[in-house]
Amino acid sequence: MSSSDRSQAVGTRSYEIRTYGCQMNVHDSERLSGLLEEAGYVRAPKDAAEGEVDVIVFNTCAVRENADNRLYGNLGRLAPMKTARPGMQIAVGGCLAQKDRDSIVERAPWVDVVFGTHNIGKLPVLLERARVQEEAQVEIAESLEAFPSTLPTRRESAYAAWVSVSVGCNNTCTFCIVPALRGKEKDRRPGEILAEVEALVAEGVSEITLLGQNVNAYGSDMGDREAFSKLLRACGTIDGLERVRFTSPHPRDFTDDVIAAMAETPNVMPQLHMPLQSGSDTVLKAMRRSYRQERYLGIIEKVRAAIPHAAITTDIIVGFPGETEEDFEQTMHVVREARFSQAFTFQYSKRPGTPAAEMDGQIPKEVVQRRYERLVALQEEISWEENKKQVGRTLDLMVAEGEGRKDDATRRLSGRAPDNRLVHFSKPDQEVRPGDVVTVEITYAAPHHLLAEGPALKVRRTRAGDAWEKRNAAPAEQPAGVLLGLPKVGVPEPVPAATGGCGCD
Repeated sequence: MSSSDRSQAVGTRSYEIRTYGCQMNVHDSERLSGLLEEAGYVRAPKDAAEGEVDVIVFNTCAVRENADNRLYGNLGRLAPMKTARPGMQIAVGGCLAQKDRDSIVERAPWVDVVFGTHNIGKLPVLLERARVQEEAQVEIAESLEAFPSTLPTRRESAYAAWVSVSVGCNNTCTFCIVPALRGKEKDRRPGEILAEVEALVAEGVSEITLLGQNVNAYGSDMGDREAFSKLLRACGTIDGLERVRFTSPHPRDFTDDVIAAMAETPNVMPQLHMPLQSGSDTVLKAMRRSYRQERYLGIIEKVRAAIPHAAITTDIIVGFPGETEEDFEQTMHVVREARFSQAFTFQYSKRPGTPAAEMDGQIPKEVVQRRYERLVALQEEISWEENKKQVGRTLDLMVAEGEGRKDDATRRLSGRAPDNRLVHFSKPDQEVRPGDVVTVEITYAAPHHLLAEGPALKVRRTRAGDAWEKRNAAPAEQPAGVLLGLPKVGVPEPVPAATGGCGCD
């Protein structure tokens, strides 16, 4: 009996969510999972064939030039499967759905539901309406209907969670379409955020990542320029919360009080992901990035003075329209000066609907490729040199799940250091669970990871590890169902973690 037959036999329908793009989309997908499971759907097994899943949801990204080609290619592959199984449903949400609302069903008439970034809470209702009325449901809200963190969730991690502090963005970067699709910045009240964090910790979560399209602009909606540093310090008072991270800050809004809060709050980790995009003042001006090279490097200098062991990562775009060789060399200069532990590098590609897509001076692909390769080679060299400085250090690792692809073959486990570096370590004799903390000595460095080849110096079982164990031992619950009206809104529940950007922060 197939997985689809099994789910139909017990009166439930299986679902799968495919997520593209930034951390905000990962956050949204956890909410979509929570909504579907509250409505009675069950997650499809990982080994289920595409044609066996009852509902497939695409949570799309509009940042890349070929994002629509990728979506329609996937939709086209599913068309014959859907014809063979009339009960199968396909839904498209996220930024591309918000942008292309009028054309998705026209180009792919077998799609059942199209929803946007502002009304993800409507998905179960729209699926049910499409099933009953036997016609596509397209519903795109122009403004936020419910803050995502007020919706039910199914978190990917038992020990780490996203907590959204704001949605939307007030910047007007010429390469980015996100503000047009997610709207102006809207902040949550500090009490709501801290209540969610406390609820997560009570469930066993020990690491949270504060999430916003421009996270350190938090407070602009409330008229408090120090709101974000106050929030970091408040997180430091929550008993049981071991690690606090945040992403992604904008250099324009990075203030000294935030640096002080990072340095003085023990559970705020010595890690900073701050997008650079370009080291050239000329290019930054064309991008409408409201800082210049001197300002950016000044922030780096202050962070390193306050937090000497901080690992700093960034996003960089190569080949922005009009970028000269001299402009590119300015980016290389910043990379040498900043000594990022890692950089997420992107070749500029036209984002339809952005001002940069229409600019003169589009750089030939072969030129962009050569510059990109030079940048990657330089950053690889720096990453390796910076990682070598970790050899001999003793670090506390939070054991991670699924981060070491070769762990089984090498009899190793993987974890994240306080500065978020990935460390593979020898498996201890005693049981170690994701969320537990292991103390190790670093013995080897590669450009993208560290090794601790000796025995673990200490293993600390944690409430987060207990939460992971409980989740993996508990049988799946069967929730209620969904009506044609508004779905039930649940108590705020958790959210997960990822680093790096999509090039649009």
